[in-house]
Formats: sequence, structure tokens, C-alpha cells
Amino acid sequence: MRDSVTVHMDAAPDRVWDLVSDVTRIGSYSPETFEAEWLDGATGPEVGARFRGHVKRNGKGPVYWTSCTVLASEPGREFAFGVGARDKPLNTWRYRLEPVGDGTDVTESFELADTAALRLYWALLGWARGPTNRNGMRTTLERIKAEVETIH
Repeated sequence: MRDSVTVHMDAAPDRVWDLVSDVTRIGSYSPETFEAEWLDGATGPEVGARFRGHVKRNGKGPVYWTSCTVLASEPGREFAFGVGARDKPLNTWRYRLEPVGDGTDVTESFELADTAALRLYWALLGWARGPTNRNGMRTTLERIKAEVETIH
């Protein structure tokens, strides 16, 4: 009930982190989440900050808003957020940045909570949703790569 994709980017970790941690830019990268906004007066990626994302599931629908909470925010290293309840997120999305030579290996991952309902969901629909998530993560990272490698 988890997966990840890694893409190497010819950019410093801090430059990549600036893009992955700015949730208001997600619409430029993600094939499913087309916009996001900070909530409760939050203005940036601090642990505990909340935001909501506007999702078009599978790129087709349904369309809905989902609330998220920042779980990790370490500039140049990691950005993670949980989807759903603050104290028990249903899904955790994470970006880990590892310096490699003059660039950065960026790993995007998801991990579903270990609940009976999500285990059943994954057993029944994981065969379809898993590749969708994997392809979406690759698309997101490739779009970030294209942008960060053109910033001077």
C-alpha cells in the first residue's frame, strides 16, 4: 500500500525543495491535483500547517477538495503531508531530496494508512490505482525537473 518514483534533477536540493514545498504551484505539476491553497492563515510549508487540494481523480473525475496537513518540512531534504484527518491521515505523500553530484535525486512516494478499509480497497483496486499513482508521480517529477532545470 505504498510506492515511490525517483527522478534525478540537475539542480541543487534547495531549488527543488522550493518547488515541491510550494503547494500553491501543484497545479503546474500534478496530473490530478490542479490547485491548492493554504488554510487557517498558513502561508508556507511549516509542520502542522494545513492546506486543501482540488483533485480531479484519475484526471477525469470525480472532482473534490481534500484537506492536508504538513507532516515534515526540512528545506533541501524533505517535504511530506498527510491527506485527511490531522492526527490520522489516510495517505501520506512525501518528497525526499538526496544530493548526488551537482544535482538531486528526488523521490516522491505515497503510503496508505494501515486500516482494514484501505487494505480492502488496495486488495480490490490496487491493481488499477497503483499504476495510476506511479504514473502520476513520474509525471509530477518530470514536470518539476523541466522547470527547475531551466531556472537560472
